[in-house]
Amino acid sequence: MPRPDRLAIVHGSLVVFAVALIGKAAQVQLFQADRWRESAARQQIADASLPAPRGLISDASGRVLVESRELVHLRVAPREVTDRDALRKRLSAAGVPAEWVKRATDVKRAWVEIPGRYLPSDVAPATAMRGVHAVPSIDRVLSTSPAVRRIVGRVDERGKPVDGIELALDSVLLGQRGTALMLRDARGGRMASPSVQSVEARPGHSVTLTLNQGLQDIAERALSEAVAKAEATGGDIVVLEPHRGEILALASQRQDPRATAATAISEPFEPGSTIKPFMAAALLQRKRTHLDEVVNTENGVWRYGKRTITDVHKAPQMSLREIIRESSNIGIVKLAMKLSPREQYETLRDLGFGAPTGVPYPAEASGTLHPPTRWSATTAASLAMGYEMAATPLQLAAAYGAIANGGLLLEPALVKEIRDAEGDVKFRHEARPVRRVMPPEIAETMRGLLRSVVDSGTATDADLASYTLGGKSGTVRRTEGGRYASGKYNAVFAGIFPVDNPQFVIIVKIDNPSGVYYGGKVASPVSKVVLQAALAARDAALDRASLAHSVLPANRDAYRPKDTVVKKAAAESALAARAAAPAVPVELQREMPAAEVGDANAEPVKVVVELPARPAPATVLPPRAVPAVQGLPVRDAVFALHRAGFRVRLADAPRSGVAPSAGRTQPVAGAVARAGAMVTLFREP
Repeated sequence: MPRPDRLAIVHGSLVVFAVALIGKAAQVQLFQADRWRESAARQQIADASLPAPRGLISDASGRVLVESRELVHLRVAPREVTDRDALRKRLSAAGVPAEWVKRATDVKRAWVEIPGRYLPSDVAPATAMRGVHAVPSIDRVLSTSPAVRRIVGRVDERGKPVDGIELALDSVLLGQRGTALMLRDARGGRMASPSVQSVEARPGHSVTLTLNQGLQDIAERALSEAVAKAEATGGDIVVLEPHRGEILALASQRQDPRATAATAISEPFEPGSTIKPFMAAALLQRKRTHLDEVVNTENGVWRYGKRTITDVHKAPQMSLREIIRESSNIGIVKLAMKLSPREQYETLRDLGFGAPTGVPYPAEASGTLHPPTRWSATTAASLAMGYEMAATPLQLAAAYGAIANGGLLLEPALVKEIRDAEGDVKFRHEARPVRRVMPPEIAETMRGLLRSVVDSGTATDADLASYTLGGKSGTVRRTEGGRYASGKYNAVFAGIFPVDNPQFVIIVKIDNPSGVYYGGKVASPVSKVVLQAALAARDAALDRASLAHSVLPANRDAYRPKDTVVKKAAAESALAARAAAPAVPVELQREMPAAEVGDANAEPVKVVVELPARPAPATVLPPRAVPAVQGLPVRDAVFALHRAGFRVRLADAPRSGVAPSAGRTQPVAGAVARAGAMVTLFREP
């Protein structure tokens, strides 16, 4: 058999190798193309995750409260750095601590992650060097007060929400992360290439809150001053728009620096006498009583079972009007006995007590309201006075909002609008009624009773000179360790402004004030400060056109109870008599026994002693807002301005081609002027 030719063997081997090579190439290119393409991309393309900016949070007027800012983390490979002296200088200039600058230039270390985050512009000279790598990060910048920070919440260094709106609306505020792609050479260097497309990060949705920053600032300043003046341990203020349920201001303050939540939402308390109007409304609605029904109030002390109930304003009897005006505990407890336990419980439950309001806030408290099966023998009496239950200031504001808007309990709103990155509206708040809790006529009656509380009852310190205000004060014992603490109280005031055409519901709570602790003396003046400042501010969410119809009439005493008008007139007459009496010199006359002048039979003589003159201390009245009198008759407008503490000069409006409205003033309505200043009232030509 002939032996194969060596050349043929070589040729055959080459043919087999060529076939195998072609087959392998076909396998790689036709069947494994995707796998090898991905492998090449991993080796040749470097990618980095780009954090997405969280959405903006702004107030109702569009003022930015929270926004995102781009920062970077620094990572250094010391062995890759070619000029360590230059790196040392650039890191020090960017504010990197000396300890970490030393580590970043230590060639014994392979990799150093510098703690903290830096502005890209500050570290740009360092990141331009070989071996220094910047990892982008997003920081949240809050340009607001501590009280707003309690509402908005915080995010940690990793961008994770911790509390507040940031946590509640994280899925909305969180954007979509992007990817940056770069070509990588054989040495690991990176370069941009137009053939490699990056995926940009998509910002989160922007959220507009219902808060009004101007009114929020007013509430925070008023609360801070009130807490300091009363030497209190804290306090809360809530301002609510009653027809839409929008929260316009939410201020909270506590001595404990660890308290980072908005306590007006998260911290319930016993509301005390502020609950009495709801008991009265339930009785009137069920026709169990009427406004003039007289109740025996036991001269202010009444033994109820093993409990003694007392009144601050003692009287043998009171009508329902007087019970609310003077805040009689005995009177409201006796009237509340006409309600069954179920009716009393349902009244408070339907007003929203004992359940969360539904605002998007993670730490909202539901309060406490036990069903009748858990009541004791005195629970019904306690509930009538606002004890043995707990409510947050926001819950109380929502309940008073029902009185203000005609009987509808609305779900409070903290978010006004949500828009995506393109500006398209994804959510817009609309008023959301929960239930009707009282007929409109009962709500109107209750507003009248609340007006009498401010006009002539327990909250006269909240009275405004030019506008109607209704409200109810409360002085509530504080609990510590499950027991009532001796001598410790919460001062509370719930107000409706203006009471005839409400725009605000305002709740003020001052915790544990020192000295005077009554709600009518501590909390109600704070509401007056807030409202006066809101009237003077340019943008405090007030409808000034409708306010013109809420100016007090000339005969304001027509709205006061007759007995109060008589007492008020007598007090004013006595004050006028004292003011008219001569101040100096003062003659002190006394009769001396005759023995003192040396004649036992002599008649007593009168000795006149002239005392040194002591001028009366000057009373400095605070500045106040000029009331809106547009549209009023001249007589009523003049009265309203005088009542507000201003002098008035009448003038004809200048003719400038356009006739001005009747009642225009200079300074304009809402401007702050000193007491006794001259205000020019222009009459319609």
